[in-house]
Amino acid sequence: MNEAAEHPPAVTYKRVLLKISGEALMGDQGYGLHPPTVKRIAEEVKSVNDMGVEICMVIGGGNIFRGLQGAAQGMERATADYMGMLATVMNALAMQASLEALGVFTRVVSAIPMDQVCEPYIRRRAIRHLEKGRVVVFAAGTGNPYFTTDTAATLRANEMGCEAIFKGTKVDGVYDKDPKKFSDAKRYDTVSYDEVLQKHLGVMDASAIALARDNRLPIIVFSLDEPGGFRGILAGQGTYTRVHG
Repeated sequence: MNEAAEHPPAVTYKRVLLKISGEALMGDQGYGLHPPTVKRIAEEVKSVNDMGVEICMVIGGGNIFRGLQGAAQGMERATADYMGMLATVMNALAMQASLEALGVFTRVVSAIPMDQVCEPYIRRRAIRHLEKGRVVVFAAGTGNPYFTTDTAATLRANEMGCEAIFKGTKVDGVYDKDPKKFSDAKRYDTVSYDEVLQKHLGVMDASAIALARDNRLPIIVFSLDEPGGFRGILAGQGTYTRVHG
């Protein structure tokens, strides 16, 4: 028997939250959903779920609607943010459809009740879904305006008892400056919460970083564009930055 098949890779975490932006689902398009990209990300999630890792997800809504942009155009901020929350529900449903097409049982759980579309957020029920091996996609942010999906991700990760947040981005970690603009940009292997805040490294917004710091929840920043990156990190491989205390 193949040794790799007999001894699956060691899993670093048992339960994690994957946070991705809505823009990650656009592919090369200017807006909306790119089905092949959604499928590719779903396959990444399935590969980790197959390792026995319990996964929950938070997906942004920026590919459909940007709350801040709406506010900048004269719309009331709260209304714009609610529209952004509804956009995250659309993305969550797309991810659910793609995951279930791959045979992964998935539940969309919304902070804004809409029973015909998805389940309302009930903490103990969501934990039970994870315990049964289902992927849980949290939608509609925190259910409140003025809070980003970064903050929602950190909040839900703490409520679910996740051991880490995996932040999927377009680069393979946290850099001291934009690696796409500066060839001498240096990647951090590890960085503290306070450094992220003081140096404005842009991992997540300040309230999300503070919430992670207060609860000692590590944030793993990695490239979502690298095939097998999510699974590789959980197997103790790959390139990433770990944000911790």
